[in-house]
Amino acid sequence: MFLGKYEKYRSWLYSAGIAILISAWLLSGQVGSNDKTNDPQHAIATATATKNKVRVRTQTAEEIMRTIVVNGKTAPARVVELSAETDGRVEFIGAQRGANILRGDVIVRLDKRDRQARLAQARATVRQRKVEYEGRARLKSESYVSEAQLQEAVALLETAKTEMIRAELDLEYMTVRAPFDGALQSRIVEIGDFVKLGDPVATFVDNRTIIVSANLSEFDARFVHVGKTAEARLATGERIRGNIRYVAPVADEATRTFVVELEIDNSAGALRAGGTAELYIPAELITAHRISPSLLTLDDAGSVGVKIINDAGKVEFVVADIALSASDGVWIAGLPETVTIITVGQGFVTSGSVVDAVFENDVKTTVARKTEGVSKNNAGN
Repeated sequence: MFLGKYEKYRSWLYSAGIAILISAWLLSGQVGSNDKTNDPQHAIATATATKNKVRVRTQTAEEIMRTIVVNGKTAPARVVELSAETDGRVEFIGAQRGANILRGDVIVRLDKRDRQARLAQARATVRQRKVEYEGRARLKSESYVSEAQLQEAVALLETAKTEMIRAELDLEYMTVRAPFDGALQSRIVEIGDFVKLGDPVATFVDNRTIIVSANLSEFDARFVHVGKTAEARLATGERIRGNIRYVAPVADEATRTFVVELEIDNSAGALRAGGTAELYIPAELITAHRISPSLLTLDDAGSVGVKIINDAGKVEFVVADIALSASDGVWIAGLPETVTIITVGQGFVTSGSVVDAVFENDVKTTVARKTEGVSKNNAGN
């Protein structure tokens, strides 16, 4: 009967026995661990073992000129639309599209029609009115002509002169000339086209002076003044220098930015307008640290910055205020004047953690000693 009951509850008894054995094993480990935990030397060793090793460098800030960098575009200094100042048919084309021409060069000339004859008639009328005036003036001195008749002769003479000037201008307006040194951007008319007064003829640009225009933020605009020297880097990589010629006194209502224009001398005509450019404007003297871009990292919020060791010996993340970018690194503002920057291992530590900091100078000294020791051994062999 007992065997029957044993067979019936055998699986339960096995389970209970296994549970008792596991509990006894866990309790024995807990007792041993408590003994080690209470050991101060073990606690120090454990704390030391959990520290992450990082390489650090202590450096002092330097004084640099903070540079405002904004994207912009190049454009000709002046763009004018030339229109016909008289009626006529185009009979001569003096410049092709894209041509560089000088001030006064002919772009388009209209047919003369009867302009020359009208000018000759106007000049003859002026001579006639002049003779009449001189005759009446002599008679006036002898009291044969009244003052009213003399003034009538004066009015007729001035009217004749006005008509002559109109005829001369009409003859001059038949030729459309370049208003300044530049380039012919486009020409709307061809030989045979008839144009009326006010019709557009061509678009002319001043490419001897190039401007780089960009938009400045409200913070940066206060550092920029007319006449200040600045630099621009073109899409081709070429760097050019010039002077600030304009800073908008009022911000754009949509963007709240201020337009700034850099004037570049292009007398040789080597630069082309209409491309993209980066504008570099010196702003203010500040203190900053030069670091390698590889030291920049991201925090949980996605901000770019560097990790340093603060006065408490803990890791601290500082958002990077990039004051200047150069070929040999980036200059970061906003850090203490003397700071210890993590140069290796910053990606494996978090803000607030305590780390085992190894200075770069110590690493270099250790490597130098090892190298010197190897050299001596090789010399002995």
